[in-house]
Amino acid sequence: MKPIMIVDDSPTMLASIEAILAEKNHTVITADSGEMAAEKLGAGARPGLIITDLNMPGMDGIELIHAIRKMPRHRFTPIIMLTTESKDALRDQAKAAGASGWIVKPVDRDSLLQVVGQVLP
Repeated sequence: MKPIMIVDDSPTMLASIEAILAEKNHTVITADSGEMAAEKLGAGARPGLIITDLNMPGMDGIELIHAIRKMPRHRFTPIIMLTTESKDALRDQAKAAGASGWIVKPVDRDSLLQVVGQVLP
């Protein structure tokens, strides 16, 4: 099973999502910024799914998606935006950048695992 990368500037959110995924024996790669995620991906990390926050200092989630889609090995890696934002315009921007899906925080355990199960068979 390929690992899942979680990108969020909130240590609490990183720990929470990681704990939920660990229950189902998923290996998790964490990054507390878009820059750190791009660096790890560029250095060879090969997640089967990336879950990223939208609002982060520095490189935000949409900028991160643009950066990821420029990396040949990650061109088709599924990316889920996990954010408190629910505006259609932001969803459209994320989709245009290459996001595969959108989940609004707070996300409950079962909903998160359902989405992960759909993306990672």
